[in-house]
Amino acid sequence: MRVISEIESYKKELMQWRRDMHAHPELAYQEERTARLVVERLQGWGIAVDQGLAKTGVVGTLSRGVGPAIGLRADMDALAIDETNTFEYRSQHAGRMHACGHDGHTTMLLGAARYLAEHGNFEGTIQFIFQPAEEAAGGAKSMIDGGLFKRFPVDAVFGMHNWPGLSVGRFAMRSGPIMASLDCFDIYIEGQGAHGAAPQHGIDPVMVSAQVVTALQTIVSRNIDPLQPAVVSVTKIHGGDAQNVIPSSVQLGGGIRCFDPEIRKLLSRKIVQIVEGVCSSLGATGTVEFATKFPAVINSLEGIDLASRTASEIVGNENVETNCDPVMVSEDFAYMLEAISGCYIFIGNGEGEGGCMIHNPSYDFNDEILSIGASYWASLAQKFLSEQTS
Repeated sequence: MRVISEIESYKKELMQWRRDMHAHPELAYQEERTARLVVERLQGWGIAVDQGLAKTGVVGTLSRGVGPAIGLRADMDALAIDETNTFEYRSQHAGRMHACGHDGHTTMLLGAARYLAEHGNFEGTIQFIFQPAEEAAGGAKSMIDGGLFKRFPVDAVFGMHNWPGLSVGRFAMRSGPIMASLDCFDIYIEGQGAHGAAPQHGIDPVMVSAQVVTALQTIVSRNIDPLQPAVVSVTKIHGGDAQNVIPSSVQLGGGIRCFDPEIRKLLSRKIVQIVEGVCSSLGATGTVEFATKFPAVINSLEGIDLASRTASEIVGNENVETNCDPVMVSEDFAYMLEAISGCYIFIGNGEGEGGCMIHNPSYDFNDEILSIGASYWASLAQKFLSEQTS
């Protein structure tokens, strides 16, 4: 393994930064302490800093000479989860923790920024993008809508996520779709309340909701090519307060995921048709509202080519998988890839202790990969700028 020696020399500092962030997690658009730490370190290395984009976002700009520009993105927010770990740096704040490794992502990009500021050999510009609110809050879109790529133009943008179950010292990636789109929906079913002993005097929205949930499961099984991945999940049902009262309304909620934009449109359209049709046939009314919407993460071939060559130089060809299976989870980095070509890859977080799956109350980012990830970022930036100017 060929980790950059200068980065390896301050690995203990990276661990300290990461664990400090882990102990002080902040939710979407509340990453004020984290952003402040990022700003202080970037400025300390002589990197120009702009802050406040999408409320708590930070962009560090490092330029040398005239040349192309590359964007490197890390996310900063935590999740609303009570941590069950007992180590010294566990979350000090009830109800929130870094259960997805964004503390590690931020630290790896900071490690790369320090190296590039102190030792980088390049001509061009590197934009270090520290994004708030990745966890279903659309921070990437907020940054873009606020002028991210107009104020800080780049020729390509890159992202990376730790992946439990993938061994330390390994990378996984693929061109094309790698993470699914996400459309969250809320369904409102209006019936007519009645006494539980006299259902004939009402229109039971609980019974109607049961029919709707069952019918929704036919969308994928009877409308989508079996070779095309798609998921429709109802994840919440709320209605009623007493055992002897038929309520007047029920609310359902859930999400749909897929990789193909046309299938995404079909899923949304079918949900509306089924809800309205089933409800109407049973005397109720049903409406559907779509909230959070993330497109699929779609990598460019050129971006994956650069990422795979860079990773191979660090961990060896045999440890870089370039045709990994796509995953059904979603990432708002998709918005950045819709705007600018690039790619999103996975870095192995290891197995066993500290390697449980993300969004788990006992998850912890693996500090052993900090210098690997930082070396990847630094090497990727220099390689991209060199090849673009050659």
